[in-house]
Amino acid sequence: MAGFGIDGKPTLAISLFTGAIIILLWWAATALKLTPSLFLPKPGEVLRQFFVIWNDGYAGASLGEHVGASLFRIGLAAILALATAIPIGLLMGLNRWAKGILDTPIEFYWPLPPLSYLPLMIIWLGIGETSKIALLFLAMFAPICLSAQAGVRSVSIERAQAARALGATRWQLFSHIVLPSALPEILTGVRIAFGIGWGTLVAAELIASTQGIGFLIMSAAQFLATDVVFVGIAIISVCAFGFSASVRLLERVLVPWKGKA
Repeated sequence: MAGFGIDGKPTLAISLFTGAIIILLWWAATALKLTPSLFLPKPGEVLRQFFVIWNDGYAGASLGEHVGASLFRIGLAAILALATAIPIGLLMGLNRWAKGILDTPIEFYWPLPPLSYLPLMIIWLGIGETSKIALLFLAMFAPICLSAQAGVRSVSIERAQAARALGATRWQLFSHIVLPSALPEILTGVRIAFGIGWGTLVAAELIASTQGIGFLIMSAAQFLATDVVFVGIAIISVCAFGFSASVRLLERVLVPWKGKA
């Protein structure tokens, strides 16, 4: 019987070909001058500007300092989100009281764009690092929490009943049935959360920042330095891809059965 979907077939070559086509179209649009260079710089200009920033820095900080500041903020926010969202999501999936109490506030703020509560972060927490990390934490918390909750609800009732029939304790039921069954959903939520976190980074670094990739992008935009903006966007894309690839690798290690059942 033929497999369903892509059936585990590699897509790397297709992805690389697609990327090459996009860069070729970008180069063609600039070569044919379909748009002014102020709005769409040439790929060569962006690459040249990258090496300039690599050597000389930008806005009073080196490229490493900009990247390091952003990685610190999103890394700390991710650690806090993982440490709180996974247990809370599992608890919401296992206990109706926890779901009834926590579901309302999470569902209330989850659809809101981070920029809508950015002013509150500044008013409540000031303009230091705390408000930036809190904004990223809130952006990443909800998708992980809701994914953990959904993972618990996806547990096979037959497997749980079979474990109980064999005399499994509550802890054994949780550690051997519930948690492994919920892991695929949790890791998917982590990947989504990282994507949202990187998307929120620019907004977070609007708060009185002097370093960071988001600050670099916004500072360059004020001076219409489009090539620098493209450099910042490319750096965020590479970092986000690295985080996503790491989670995919973790999925292969922790849930090798995913998609094979």
